[in-house]
Amino acid sequence: MLSPGPVLRALLARWRSYKYRFVPWVALNLSRNRRNMRYVSDCSSDKVISDAEVYSSLVSLFQAIFRSDLTRQKDLLNLLPETTKSIYRLPDTSCQQRGTDSSESPVTLQADEILLKSLGFSIDRRPSSLDTAGIGVFVSKGFVPKGAVVSMYPGAIYQYYEPILFQSIGNPFIFRCLDGILIDGNDKGISKSVYRSCSRRDQLGPLKMCDSTWLTRSPRNPLAVGQYVNNCSNEYAANVCYQEFDVPDTFPVELRQYIPNIRYSQNMEGPLRCVVLVAFRDIDCGEELFSNYFTLVQ
Repeated sequence: MLSPGPVLRALLARWRSYKYRFVPWVALNLSRNRRNMRYVSDCSSDKVISDAEVYSSLVSLFQAIFRSDLTRQKDLLNLLPETTKSIYRLPDTSCQQRGTDSSESPVTLQADEILLKSLGFSIDRRPSSLDTAGIGVFVSKGFVPKGAVVSMYPGAIYQYYEPILFQSIGNPFIFRCLDGILIDGNDKGISKSVYRSCSRRDQLGPLKMCDSTWLTRSPRNPLAVGQYVNNCSNEYAANVCYQEFDVPDTFPVELRQYIPNIRYSQNMEGPLRCVVLVAFRDIDCGEELFSNYFTLVQ
């Protein structure tokens, strides 16, 4: 049997890792880190960059991912109008004419390489530089300019009145939006099962309405690691901040398969809620991403 010393040390180590995601602790310690707080007067003012800029960044990246995977998108392409097919068709031949010759396959780039070519940087997960904070997210290649969308917060989306008790037990990855909507970014346990179930529920033939690969170590959408971005501390200042983004109806239907969010309830009204993390200063290669806190001013 373990002595009280090792048990207590283990509990303290777990608390040091968890406290940065424990809302009461965060609220009580905001005054110690006021330089990293961002005040929001109302939900609509929570915009570091415009929705149009978020939309453009996501579409640009998702189209690049789609083009890199044309051989597996044939069934979906056949359902799309010619105007949409022309966006992805190579100038010398159509994707249907390319056949199955692996030497001609357009699937040549990994997700991080596509991100680097599309947005000028790539990110990865590894142990955080913040003591006992667990996993963090780092800029592994390139350079992140101020105002860039640097990651997305994946997970199932719940209205404030929907049941999330069992999913929330021991879960440090639940994000609360300014209007009370919750996003469960846990990629394990009950949360993982709920997300997979909802993603299969909403799939229409070859048309997927969300991305579930963020539940694995190799997400197709390389931005879908926002739940691992640690909050800032007194030692490390914030360099990114959360921004809510409602996906408009005009979002290309063939690209929805890369959105790492799904509604828990099919009856949820309104546009699909996403949360992106935006750089509010230039971020160099090798830096870890740290998010800031925000508070709603009544």
